[in-house]
Amino acid sequence: MASNAIIPYQGVMNAPALAAKPALAVLVAAPRGFCAGVDRAIHIVELALERYGAPVYVRHEIVHNRFVVDTLKAKGAIFVEELDEVPDGVPVVFSAHGVPKAVPAAAEARGLNYLDATCPLVSKVHRQAERLVEAGRHILFIGHAGHPEVVGTFGQVPENAMTLIETLEDASNVTVADAENLGFLTQTTLSVDDTADMVAELQRRFPSIIGPKGDDICYATSNRQAAVKAIAPRCDLVLVIGATNSSNSQRLREVAEREGSAAYLIQRGSDIDWRWFEGVNTLGLTAGASAPEVLVQEVMACLSDHFEVQSENITTAVEQVVFKLPRSLVE
Repeated sequence: MASNAIIPYQGVMNAPALAAKPALAVLVAAPRGFCAGVDRAIHIVELALERYGAPVYVRHEIVHNRFVVDTLKAKGAIFVEELDEVPDGVPVVFSAHGVPKAVPAAAEARGLNYLDATCPLVSKVHRQAERLVEAGRHILFIGHAGHPEVVGTFGQVPENAMTLIETLEDASNVTVADAENLGFLTQTTLSVDDTADMVAELQRRFPSIIGPKGDDICYATSNRQAAVKAIAPRCDLVLVIGATNSSNSQRLREVAEREGSAAYLIQRGSDIDWRWFEGVNTLGLTAGASAPEVLVQEVMACLSDHFEVQSENITTAVEQVVFKLPRSLVE
């Protein structure tokens, strides 16, 4: 008689074994991701929504990151490019990049309730520009044409009070009316090395030029570039998480390439092209100052789906900077 005993499952005979995932070492840069100015700006929009209710209007992307913008949209924020798109009677927030003086003046003229989320380090550059012009100096401003921070800074002083310097060639060829009365300032999210070269060239050509100590590149930009410099020489590939219109993120990609690694800018895990990984044993990973940590974790999860990941945090600085929120939102 046949036995009724239960025979343990032994698997399918001759079934092929699952292929082992290839190994991948991942060096994760620190610091990375949100800086204090970005964190403050996002918090201002969130607190405004809590206090006033939706909708809260935001002039320009609060920070250059689509994930952040879409998250705030889902909470009731409406993003516009110009103030005349904001209806009467609703609060409006100015982005972290800063705005020309004409924008808050127009808001006041309309009686709009506005909140300024300009990064305090950008505001510092604005005040420096005002002081230089008040002292009778023409400003040579190192930055990228059309970037909101540059537009906002130029809008702090009278027209023709500043000249834009975008490249080392510009620094070498710019002509000025009075070489004895010059100042220089910089955008806060530039390449540390490129900016140092341009500042040195301006100082060589115009010995009387004055400016901040070194430059105005913010601590977060400098720290993230230094972290990439620490990991990139050890990597076959570096991925930078950030938006294409994020200046500081683009600079991180450039820094990695200069250190000898292939590098790509991605907005999130779904942007990864797995063909990039052919022959890659060690990956570097970082995120621009406007990219949230959740996107770093998303990318790590995508990597784990394809590789046996061994990750290591490489820390080159510890950031403890916190900026105060507007008094009207915390009282």
